[in-house]
Amino acid sequence: MGQSILIHDLPAQERPREKLAAHGADSLSSQELIAILLRTGTKGVSALHIAEQLLARFQTLDNLAKAPLEELRKTKGIGRDKAIALKAAFTLALRMARELRNEAPLLDTPERVADLLREEARLENVERFLVLLLNTRRRLISVDRLSQGTLDSLLVHPRDVFRSAITANAAAIVLAHNHPSGDPTPSESDIKVTRDLIRAGQLIKIEVLDHVIIGRATNERQKDYVSLRELGYFYA
Repeated sequence: MGQSILIHDLPAQERPREKLAAHGADSLSSQELIAILLRTGTKGVSALHIAEQLLARFQTLDNLAKAPLEELRKTKGIGRDKAIALKAAFTLALRMARELRNEAPLLDTPERVADLLREEARLENVERFLVLLLNTRRRLISVDRLSQGTLDSLLVHPRDVFRSAITANAAAIVLAHNHPSGDPTPSESDIKVTRDLIRAGQLIKIEVLDHVIIGRATNERQKDYVSLRELGYFYA
């Protein structure tokens, strides 16, 4: 491996902070943005080189965001303070995604549901079942996080699903959960739970609009989610 190039040895216009100031954050690579978070290198190793090693080790920003502090610190040049800075940055990004819900987004398609929940779902290592409470205009009232299961199963009861919907006077709900495996294909259990909840909603006049399962896109699968309504499971 070649010798690490220190940031202060680079021409001014190629240094990450100067590039960001001159051209905006979108002009920087992930490596350069991480180097800014790290601030400095260590013992002759540049922050850019450390960032490069982080990306090589964790492969994706998703994996890097999920990594616990002790795993981050296994990368040479990442001490306690740098690991904390990285974890703080990714947590802020997650909170920013959550703030979007305060703008009462319109959730009239499964794509919009996936857009709302995608960043949060990426950081989950187990299945989490969510109920999105909507008003008569299909705008979000709130998100109720019901249960966190194992990698393979969730326990969901109709009374838990509809309790907050009744309290919030929701007109309809959308069900959602993630598949940590990355494959959003519904299981037999997913289908059964969905049909049970549709019937329960009909009894109390709260419509279940959809059940969206979020996974990850691949070269063979362009969408990172599926809609059980689009798949035909909402019809007799």
